[in-house]
Amino acid sequence: MVNVRDLIDKSSITLTQIGVLTICVLMNMLDGMDVMVISYSGPTIQTEWAIDSQALGIVFSLALLGMAVGAAFLSSKADIIGRRNMIIICILVMGGGVLTTSLAQNLWQLGLLRFISGLGIGAMLASTVTLASEYAPDRQRNLFVGIVLAGYPVGATLSGLAAAQIIPVYGWRTMFICAGVATLITLPLAIFLLAESWDWLSKKHPPDALTRLNLILRKMGHPELAELPAMTAEARINPGVVSLFAHNRADATVKLWIAFFMGFATLYFLTTWIPNLARNTGLSLELAIYAGTVFNLGAIFGNVFQGYISQIIGLRKAIISFYVMTGILMIAFGYISGNWTILITFGLIGFGCQGGLIGLYAIGARVYPTEIRNTGIGWAIGAGRTGAIISPAIGGTLVNAGLSLAGSFLVFVAPLALACAAIGLLRSEEID
Repeated sequence: MVNVRDLIDKSSITLTQIGVLTICVLMNMLDGMDVMVISYSGPTIQTEWAIDSQALGIVFSLALLGMAVGAAFLSSKADIIGRRNMIIICILVMGGGVLTTSLAQNLWQLGLLRFISGLGIGAMLASTVTLASEYAPDRQRNLFVGIVLAGYPVGATLSGLAAAQIIPVYGWRTMFICAGVATLITLPLAIFLLAESWDWLSKKHPPDALTRLNLILRKMGHPELAELPAMTAEARINPGVVSLFAHNRADATVKLWIAFFMGFATLYFLTTWIPNLARNTGLSLELAIYAGTVFNLGAIFGNVFQGYISQIIGLRKAIISFYVMTGILMIAFGYISGNWTILITFGLIGFGCQGGLIGLYAIGARVYPTEIRNTGIGWAIGAGRTGAIISPAIGGTLVNAGLSLAGSFLVFVAPLALACAAIGLLRSEEID
């Protein structure tokens, strides 16, 4: 029988693979936009509703709670219903939640709607990473994951540029309307153009799996299959979190969760509070918004470069190198002055912090088999979002206590060090 994985690993990249990669990048661009729209709107909401930073931090944390629940529980269903179907569901949840947020009249409505939006955002991230990794040849899997996840800061950057123009003139509600509509109009694209994972079809055997799989193989220029490969024992049961600890996967799972938790804690402190903290340094509202934009611009290059360099030196060395560089920059931040120097430093911190985190997704794509890959990546993201839930609230407390930007940075260097330790101790040949 033809081994499809071997065919893809040994063949050149096809238009079908490029198409899947492109749509996954677009979906993550929407993810980044829908996450960051609340951060860019935060200062204006605080002024309009007369709320303090700690109250706004609760809203940030509710959104991240939704992302954690979506990543851990909703995204795992993609191992049952398929990656494509899950992405379609996520578009509806994300777009509808963000659009409806424009109607919020108080803090609790805002928090509830951000939680709902977060469900779709969390599941979308895991599903696009999984789908892209399954269409990638092994020699370029890290790069595919890096490119897909680069869509997230691209969306965050573009929405930041838009927010700097829209919010001061039209208000924060208009920004949510634009973000929600932009998400929902991609629904036909996912329905009619996005291909299902050939790997999932061949392993899980859903209805018409052979016909659908052969259609994908024809488009990719590969020979068709006469029959589907035999189902594995793991494919016959519904995947759950317990499967992530079976078959000697416990070590990788625990340490990957620790690394995600710590990496997300630092990243989401930065992405959530940079506009507010930058404003406290004396920057104008427009430059404060651009501070978050520059951070995400640096993350774009960090994602892609990490995907490239990790194929050469291995994921372990790449992740630790990125995080060490980020920690040094955060420690040195207190000695930096000047508007443009501060903005450039934000960009370099975004490069290192986001680039290191992207390597963790690539580890998940490699250590978990197809039958439980979405579950594995989703629960790892869920563990990470738990750290992300805590860090904005801590950030709000630090801001209210009057801690400087440099002082806050020092606090959040510690999680990066712990993430490096977890990856350094992870026993898996897949990441070297």
